[in-house]
Amino acid sequence: MKKLISLDEHYTDRYGPEGSSKRADFEVRAKAFLIGELIKEERKKAHMTQDQLADKIGANKSFISRIENGKTDIQLSTFYRLIEFGLGKKLELNISE
Repeated sequence: MKKLISLDEHYTDRYGPEGSSKRADFEVRAKAFLIGELIKEERKKAHMTQDQLADKIGANKSFISRIENGKTDIQLSTFYRLIEFGLGKKLELNISE
């Protein structure tokens, strides 16, 4: 029977210890995916298509698709435009330890 391990132990086994470049690369990709899922969820709540959201911020549908699929990094200014102008929401940033 396999021993249960924590998620952190799994990440360490698979991606290396915290602070390693392999782990950092994984965490960046994971955050990009999370941001994409957040945008997709909010877009769907607003009953908007990718085309409609793209039009509202002056982008194209493929750009929105790449963001929603975690395939591209976006600048903070783009994230702000997507949330505030595209989706009509308020963006608040929180930095924690």
